Amino acid sequence: MMQGAAAAGTTSVSGASWTRATRGRASALASRHVGVVASSSSSFFGPRGATAATAPPLTLLRVRGGCRLRPLSLLSGSGKNGEVAKAAAAAAAAAAAASVPADDASAAAVTRDGGAGGGIAATAQLGAMIVAWYLLNIYFNIYNKQVLGALPLPRPYTITAFQLAFGSLLIFLMWATRLHPAPKLSAAQLGKIAPLAVGHMLGTVFTNMSLGKVAVSFTHTIKASEPFFTVVLSALFLGEVPSLPVLGSLVPIVGGVALASFTEVSFNWTGFWSAMASNLTNQSRNVLSKELLAGDKDVMDDINLFSVITVLSFLLSCPLMFFAEGIKFTPGYLQSTGLNLQELCVRAALAGLCFHGYQKLSYLILSRVSPVTHSVANCVKRVVVIVSSVLFFSTPISPVNALGTGAALAGVFLYSRLTRTKKAKDA
Repeated sequence: MMQGAAAAGTTSVSGASWTRATRGRASALASRHVGVVASSSSSFFGPRGATAATAPPLTLLRVRGGCRLRPLSLLSGSGKNGEVAKAAAAAAAAAAAASVPADDASAAAVTRDGGAGGGIAATAQLGAMIVAWYLLNIYFNIYNKQVLGALPLPRPYTITAFQLAFGSLLIFLMWATRLHPAPKLSAAQLGKIAPLAVGHMLGTVFTNMSLGKVAVSFTHTIKASEPFFTVVLSALFLGEVPSLPVLGSLVPIVGGVALASFTEVSFNWTGFWSAMASNLTNQSRNVLSKELLAGDKDVMDDINLFSVITVLSFLLSCPLMFFAEGIKFTPGYLQSTGLNLQELCVRAALAGLCFHGYQKLSYLILSRVSPVTHSVANCVKRVVVIVSSVLFFSTPISPVNALGTGAALAGVFLYSRLTRTKKAKDA
């Protein structure tokens, strides 16, 4: 969530496209960022006792439908939410352990360069990054859903602008402190990146729109159909004809999403089509990245590419926010609804931090593993997010609904494996 784009020969993976030529440069820069992200994660997910001791008591936050949520309840180590947080962390760790060894080529390269000790250390570091990636995604979806549910009406454009603004602030701090060199952009580069920023911004808006209407688990089940849009758009605009096995892997994806939709308790047409529109815009961005940035000798590294797309997306989201929701979304209006503005802003800020953090980690992980391994890890991440949200929000799931969700996710995994096999043969 997100999850960039890259030049010719890229592989689209969960909203991020990666250039083979820049992966080496990004790998060298990755270690510089790992410490920053890890420190942010450790302060955010710090010891529960320390968090409880320093966090001031806040009044309850009202949510539509009469439900009341305790402030930052997910950080508490007691009660049901504490158990959910522990279960999510354990699931993320187990999933990361299963994902790390998948990239045999990368592991062999690390071992060859740094010896057995270096290989073990690098694998452990990669595993920690994947766990943080999963946890930040879980926390983002929960806090984001709480904010969208607390508002009198969901404000997807305003929430999107806030999240992108938060990310842009962190990006400018990164450039100002020289944690990563700022890019030198030309007008031609901005012209190529602007359409990608439009797709990124609209994809985030539609995702927030869907999360405001339906359950988190259902939104992510629909978003599991991304491979279907990738195959269709690649065939239409890039002339890439999929093999029969790849087409066959789309059957459980489409069938599973349809089955889950028919049996979803929180089903809403606006939420359904918004998630579908998110898939379309995100995958259109990836296809456009191959078309627009192909042959660009001055393409920047992917950290800066993601950063520029984020900043441009924020600038593009502001006019939409003011036009669609700006007049209604004011402090005076929110106070008239009886909402706790302090608690609302804290949750929105945490959602923005997690939003930018998990997207940045996604890029850093992709610089260390193959694109297909990243795709498989992203599939596992979606499973962890769905299960965690079902547990946290007590979402009712019927056996048929669970079967549809499982079929769709299994189809995504099969698609990733078949794509990896095809690329190995082409190489």
